[in-house]
Amino acid sequence: MSRKTIVATAALSLTALAAMTGSASAHHSFAMFDPAKVVTLQGKVKEFRWVNPHVSLQVDVAAPANVGGVWAVELTSPGNLTRLGWSRKSLNVGQRVAVEVNPLRDGQHGGGFRKITLLDTGQVLQARLIDIEKAAAGGH
Repeated sequence: MSRKTIVATAALSLTALAAMTGSASAHHSFAMFDPAKVVTLQGKVKEFRWVNPHVSLQVDVAAPANVGGVWAVELTSPGNLTRLGWSRKSLNVGQRVAVEVNPLRDGQHGGGFRKITLLDTGQVLQARLIDIEKAAAGGH
């Protein structure tokens, strides 16, 4: 292999690595959620998806009109939740819940998870996505 080919291959590899690193950090951005606002949603679990990279929850909220409808809530990864005592069976479709979220900045029905209370038992499950990610990155 010529020196020119080696240099070109190395440059291409570094460019690809930089592109992957950029999207990995962009993926973990919480800029879409408004940390200054907290909304508590009461409704029923419509869907609970235990998948990577983030567990997701859909809550069917009955009212009021400005909050009612289906809300999409983003949690942290299944691995992080497992370490905190969660499992894929922690929530069930139809369960009555109160979910505390940092809402999306654009006003759509979605948010970053803060905590959930199972209304029939009073059990509280917590796993703030932003706090777990900051701790994993060595932040405070």
